[in-house]
Amino acid sequence: MRTTSRPTLLALRALGLGDLLTCVPALRAIARAFPEHYRVLAAPLYLAPLVRLCGGIDEVVDAAPLMPLNEDLARVDVAINLHGRGPQSHRVLLQTRPRKVIAFANADIHETRDFPEWRPNEHEIDRWCRLLRESGIPADANDLELTAPRGDARSRGAIVVHPGAANESRRWPADRWVDLCTHLVREGHRVVMTGSAAEFRRCRYIAKAAHLPIDCVLAGNTDLEDLTCIIASCLAVVCGDTGLAHIATALRTPSVVLFGPTSPAYWGPPSNRPYHRVIWRGILGDPHAPHVDPGLASITVDEVLAQLHELLHLARAG
Repeated sequence: MRTTSRPTLLALRALGLGDLLTCVPALRAIARAFPEHYRVLAAPLYLAPLVRLCGGIDEVVDAAPLMPLNEDLARVDVAINLHGRGPQSHRVLLQTRPRKVIAFANADIHETRDFPEWRPNEHEIDRWCRLLRESGIPADANDLELTAPRGDARSRGAIVVHPGAANESRRWPADRWVDLCTHLVREGHRVVMTGSAAEFRRCRYIAKAAHLPIDCVLAGNTDLEDLTCIIASCLAVVCGDTGLAHIATALRTPSVVLFGPTSPAYWGPPSNRPYHRVIWRGILGDPHAPHVDPGLASITVDEVLAQLHELLHLARAG
């Protein structure tokens, strides 16, 4: 960590891409409330490009979930737990011996007595803004937008299809993606496919089966900044419940998001944003199951196309 004469604020959010983007309003509220502090975010280092787009954070220090933090982070002035309700994450922060702590109350951590209470049925964006507000820090849950640093010609005017997800339970069947891509090409759209390096073979299979050119597959050829610019430049996005959906929300890129075992009420696009549509059967399941969620599997290509057509019409009109 850089040596600085400013007081130090440490925020913990050692989670993934979607987790970071749902915390953007909270991070900006923290920056406004503590302008004189040197603000450090403990998070996976690969997220640093997006953290820079959020603004308000001076430094990202690499952190893994619930693991001890860098020893340089000792005696911080303010420590804010944006990771969870504890007790494990609370203890990770308390090991830095902070002078002030902002966190949710946990009965096992006496330092958090009389702190704001955790509510299980709450959207992730609202949760962290409420923690700050109930701790005396104004926060606006609508302060979500990011601006991509540049455009990307590879996706300009195209529809981005993202077939992957972290778990099999959240992966819409590959044959549906094939049918969707085939329909989009017949309608005259250009299709670009994104994903991680591990998802390249799945994307290549879908592209080949849909008779798409292999250069439409960008999976494994983009870092996080590239991916942000691709989503900012495209016409619309179709994806599952993944971090990419949160990027589309943050960039106001029209998106159709297919939910399976988890509820969009907690992780989906905010309901006040008309350019983002969710398809969900309303059935909860195991997000870590080794097979596709039955509700997700029941979503049809025609349903996805209908929502996408409405969004494209709305975008053209607006």
